[in-house]
Amino acid sequence: MTDKKVVWSKRLQAQDYAGASRYLDLLCAPSAVKRIVAASRRAKPQMFAAKDLLRASALPLLSKDDVHVDSDLKRIRKGKPLAPVLLVRGDAASAVPLTIADGYHRICAICYFDESEPVPCILVDF
Repeated sequence: MTDKKVVWSKRLQAQDYAGASRYLDLLCAPSAVKRIVAASRRAKPQMFAAKDLLRASALPLLSKDDVHVDSDLKRIRKGKPLAPVLLVRGDAASAVPLTIADGYHRICAICYFDESEPVPCILVDF
């Protein structure tokens, strides 16, 4: 933990939506991708602890040496804003984890910074 604060952008950028769309194209039909992206553009950010996002997604913590994690850690140290993350809600009853459609490396960087740090998330349902 550090005294440095994480600076967050208010909104996702076009490249964040594009990256999320490319990833979601691998998981669901194009009509579902369009619906998810449209819903995410209307959704208000919610805050969740970085460690909880990793737990809910069932994904491992990427190494500090990962090029994207390292880049985001440098952005944090320099006080440059990070984009919110885009999430698709999982379903615990069906053992479907949270999907991180965009921002996995940012979540990992935050875990190294302070795992309890609140992360602004755009959370939508499938």
